[in-house]
Amino acid sequence: MALTTAPGRTPRTGPAGPRPTRRRAGRARLGEGLAGYVFLSPWLIGLMGVTAIPMLLSLWLSFTDYDILTPLSEVQWVGLANYERMFTADPSYWHAVRVTLTFALIAVPLKLAAALGVALLLNRAWRGVGLFRSLFYLPSLLGGSVALAIVWVNMFNRDGAFNSFLALFGVEGLPWVSDPDWALETLMVLAIWQFGAPMVIFLAGLKQVPTELYEAAAVDGAGAWRRFRAVTLPMLSPVIFFNLVLETINGFQGFTAAFVLSNGTGGPVDSTLMYTLKLYISGFTDLEMGYASAMAWVFLLAIGVITAVFFSTGRFWVHYSDGDDS
Repeated sequence: MALTTAPGRTPRTGPAGPRPTRRRAGRARLGEGLAGYVFLSPWLIGLMGVTAIPMLLSLWLSFTDYDILTPLSEVQWVGLANYERMFTADPSYWHAVRVTLTFALIAVPLKLAAALGVALLLNRAWRGVGLFRSLFYLPSLLGGSVALAIVWVNMFNRDGAFNSFLALFGVEGLPWVSDPDWALETLMVLAIWQFGAPMVIFLAGLKQVPTELYEAAAVDGAGAWRRFRAVTLPMLSPVIFFNLVLETINGFQGFTAAFVLSNGTGGPVDSTLMYTLKLYISGFTDLEMGYASAMAWVFLLAIGVITAVFFSTGRFWVHYSDGDDS
């Protein structure tokens, strides 16, 4: 008997189950994607409202004469005038660059050296070593707080604790924070003293160095200094690179201590006029926000170039244990 199909109806040619299943799977994936964006929305709102939009606005302001008090609708476009003034007509700008470079070039290497030295001392199975690790890390918890900067300024005043300590040995102290020849150095000492964060990172890196390498070097007759140069430094080079990049960026961004020490002026005699402090003075004291925005973008580009130089030269001295030197 032949099978017939009712008029106007299309015969089924295959199973009907997979199509609804695929639709349900698609709806499930869409729901998961929407849920992910819902959970990400606080971060996305913060990124746009606190970072991306203000950055774009500051880029536009860097080409204007905005002074905070003038409505944005009345701001005058000045083109590259702010950048031209910065590089050719503002001696205090280049002075701030020199002060910041001096601070970073001295404080950052000494801070990393102190952090590595203390990490080597604490990388031993001594009794109570955990307590010492905590004590050495404690200053870093205070960070760039205003309270710490105030204590530091008072400690290095003429009648401060540091001069009282020198007096015990018959040494006459100086007004360190008010002396143009020493004010920046007191900020450097403060930055070096806060070596706890890179110290912890160095300590974690030292824990990953195989003891077999030290044993093999000792069998070959290598002394402590030779083992440090031939084993410790190469194995720690990725960690050194990481700390170097972070601490260099932090060194260029120094602001709080310089602001507190100089009452926001960069004194004495502009000896502590860091770049970020100069930017603050231009924007919020002189009310030249357009000029300050231009300074901020030059600063961002300079930090980017310095970081790129670190990454481009890192392949010559950074060694990874898997043989991938990059």
